[in-house]
Amino acid sequence: MTGKMIAAQTDAGQGADIRVVVAASAAGTAFEWYDFFVFVPLATIISKIFFAGLNESAAYVFALGSFAAGFAFRPLGALIFGRIGDRTGRKGAFLVTVIMMGAATFAIGLLPTYRQVGLASPLSFIALRLIQGVALGGEWGGAAIFIAEHAPTARRGQMTSWIGAAAAFGLGGALIVTLISRGLVGEAAFAAWGWRIPFLASAALLAISVWFRLKLSESPVFRRMHAEGRRSTRPYVDAFLDPDNLRRVLLALFAVMVAQGTVWYTTFFYAQFFVEKVLKVAPSTVNAIMIALVAISAPLYVVFGALSDRIGRKAVMVGGMIVFTAALWPAFHLITQAANPALARAQARTPVMVVADPRDCSLQFDPVGKAQFRSACDILKAALTNAGVSYRNVAGPPFRAATAQVGGLTVTSLDGRLLAPAGLKAAQAQVRGELQTALKAAGYPAAPVAQNTNAPLILLVLVVLAVGATALYGPQAACLVELFPSRVRYTALSLPYHIGTGWVGGFLPATAYAMVAATGNSYFGLWYPIVGTLVSIVCAILFLPETRGRDLNA
Repeated sequence: MTGKMIAAQTDAGQGADIRVVVAASAAGTAFEWYDFFVFVPLATIISKIFFAGLNESAAYVFALGSFAAGFAFRPLGALIFGRIGDRTGRKGAFLVTVIMMGAATFAIGLLPTYRQVGLASPLSFIALRLIQGVALGGEWGGAAIFIAEHAPTARRGQMTSWIGAAAAFGLGGALIVTLISRGLVGEAAFAAWGWRIPFLASAALLAISVWFRLKLSESPVFRRMHAEGRRSTRPYVDAFLDPDNLRRVLLALFAVMVAQGTVWYTTFFYAQFFVEKVLKVAPSTVNAIMIALVAISAPLYVVFGALSDRIGRKAVMVGGMIVFTAALWPAFHLITQAANPALARAQARTPVMVVADPRDCSLQFDPVGKAQFRSACDILKAALTNAGVSYRNVAGPPFRAATAQVGGLTVTSLDGRLLAPAGLKAAQAQVRGELQTALKAAGYPAAPVAQNTNAPLILLVLVVLAVGATALYGPQAACLVELFPSRVRYTALSLPYHIGTGWVGGFLPATAYAMVAATGNSYFGLWYPIVGTLVSIVCAILFLPETRGRDLNA
């Protein structure tokens, strides 16, 4: 069949088929994001199940590190499946990804705990997270390209925006399944064994996803390219060594994906971490807020995708970046007032001061959760940061243990560099205990009083950030697909996408934690998404072309 015959056949049947293509692609993507995101509401429990050999704070950081490790391997998956998609077809590549993801998630639900098998437990858990990262690296690009290459040109932004909504459905599904499981078995049973339910539930999702995707036919653009003999035989060389394509890759990364990694993951991940771990709001309340946020934001992806079909991709995406950047700093201050007003008052009334030799203090950046920060300064700052307490740094005399001044009380830290693991754990616990006593005496709340937490206001503030996130994400798939030529589209599109979301976004919690611990300012970590988004705003305005309406067969 010639390329012209394929094109004519595609145009004739496009309207009838596009709904099936969108439903199958978006549903499979939603299930795959569920598999990856189900970790988020379970992070605290997972830290105790798989990293029980560490103290509570270190175990939580290690769990966050394993989450980030999955993100780190996403660009590898993008390269592997991008090459497959450009050489052998879009359908096969993203069918394999959903099978890998579902199988790895189901296997996590069967893993033995640290107390049962020791170190083999966290190592197995991390290995499965890496498999998930590789699988997800090939998923988004395949789904976005598949829909875009089937969609009518005038509705391409609207159709591909369902991929963004699918990510929201995946995150919302993970939160809902976790919340229902907790309610059915009770908190004690859920912490003991019920945490496995959300992971094991992926078996049913896997079966549905595979069934959906087997019903699809190959992309008409790929079939035409194959018939005309235009497939790339060297996707990596053609995508990254050709000057024009390399320029497109860099443009996609810096003008779009750096912002995507900071905007979306700040709104839907770091905000959740901040409210639960920094402001100490009950996990059940945080889950309810996030479920509501996901439900409200889901249709906005499609709204902004459709808007980009009318006024252009660039205007909508840049507008979303600007809204997010302008709102971020006041939003997090308002969230603090709404979530834990007693903490805000205590920090204003009785600020904490850390006196330490600067040479004794490390930058506590640990993206994979393996480092141990043992100095007296590091132990003290970690304890304050994990307690959600801001502090001011004052340079102390050399060779003297770090201290925290809390009102009229002084807490002296301990040096753990020469201690065995058990001794280090005990020293960290002692410093945390003395700090808690001093903070309580100064009027700092151990946890917010539930009736004083204004959950509707927190949700409203997050919705404002979500408007910026969905305005960027909604048109994004169409923009990136239109940016690249068909013969290298899967490879060239997927790599910058997963560097942006996998590295820029995936390392956001660890980076923000290190920034907060270094400065003592609970809000200082927000400079990470602010700077990242500003870089994309400038690059997009100056260099990103308008792609709406481009011929995808080129």
